[in-house]
Amino acid sequence: MSAHNVPELKKLILGIDHIGIAVPDLDTGRNLFAGILGLDEHHTEVNEGQGVSESMLAFPDSHGEIQLLAPLSPDTTIGKFLATRGPGIQQLALRVSDVEAVATHMREQGIRMLYDVPRVGTAGSLVNFAHPADCGGVLIEFVQHA
Repeated sequence: MSAHNVPELKKLILGIDHIGIAVPDLDTGRNLFAGILGLDEHHTEVNEGQGVSESMLAFPDSHGEIQLLAPLSPDTTIGKFLATRGPGIQQLALRVSDVEAVATHMREQGIRMLYDVPRVGTAGSLVNFAHPADCGGVLIEFVQHA
């Protein structure tokens, strides 16, 4: 990455938004994260476009969250993830002020993005993902809140 581009990118990345965890069903994830660890579930939705049922759980006094992702069917991205890797961390999501500007910057640095244009994510946010093969094996999601 060119050093002259880093300060501009630092202005766009606001922090960790959430960690996405693939689970076979939401009740399994809720049992651990809400039931045992005591996190508060504050948002659930079905995202047909992403092929998931999801739950957002918040930490007290923190901006970071846990996102539970359960597949709507075995042939979805999360369904395939569970079949090959089992339950666990699927992504690291960073909150950004401008998802398109971040995607442009990443492409300029040779990082492949999964989508040509951002897609609608949780609660109407705009999202795009950096390819894990270009990011040390980590799927990085960039989230611009609505």
